[in-house]
Amino acid sequence: MSTRKQRLKIGISACFFHADPARPIFSGKTLQYLEQSMAHWVMSQGDLAFMVPSPEGPTQKSDTSLNDFADCLDAVVLMGGSDVWPGSYGETAMDERWQGDRIRDAYEKKLIEAFVAAGKPVLGVCRGLQMINVAFGGTLYQDIATQCPQALTHRDAKTYDHNTHDLAIDPSSRLAQVLNGAKQARVNSVHHQGIKDLAPNFVIEAYCPNDRIAEAIRYQGNSYVAAVQWHPEFHTPEQGTLDDAPILSDFLNAARQTRPDHTARKA
Repeated sequence: MSTRKQRLKIGISACFFHADPARPIFSGKTLQYLEQSMAHWVMSQGDLAFMVPSPEGPTQKSDTSLNDFADCLDAVVLMGGSDVWPGSYGETAMDERWQGDRIRDAYEKKLIEAFVAAGKPVLGVCRGLQMINVAFGGTLYQDIATQCPQALTHRDAKTYDHNTHDLAIDPSSRLAQVLNGAKQARVNSVHHQGIKDLAPNFVIEAYCPNDRIAEAIRYQGNSYVAAVQWHPEFHTPEQGTLDDAPILSDFLNAARQTRPDHTARKA
């Protein structure tokens, strides 16, 4: 457990509710929000969570940039939410329902770039994995059920985070090392998009054994950039799903390694 003086400051990307005149509250206003269970998961080992708002809006400009957040925070988590806009990876939407959120895409791409440039760890969850893949040059299936009809059902609206499937873990991967040599597990599945072309310089660390859909990826460059397709913040012991605490610990330990006070102590 972190002491008050040692607590890490972990940023979490914002979700967007764009202006909607039909909404009964905050009519016509854009809302940026943080899902509670993600904040609680990030704070579960004693560290602090901060939502990172977009510094710009349609009519507002600010001297603050995402680089400023990367300077003052220790790491960032990209959380789940809306679809990724197909234009972000050079495609047009196959269906109106899959238009995604191009504004959030642009914000998160800059967020990833800022933290990587600052040498701070980045962890993606669900949409976060997809956005990391796209930001580094990969592509996505706009809809797994349509483009991979033989695939498992990765999203069930009725069961939502109680929809689960097996996970196969590459035994040579960092993820397997983090999970004490585990070769398989069970995870939730609430996504309908997924990785089609893996971004350059990334490896797939885990996949769904039923259809080979990527479930965890990691960057092979100098920066700590990793992501999982499932939602660790939704896992509970009674579901019999993976204990994700080691994944969070590994990410937080990487964040500690980049803190100025840690570097000073090593010197």
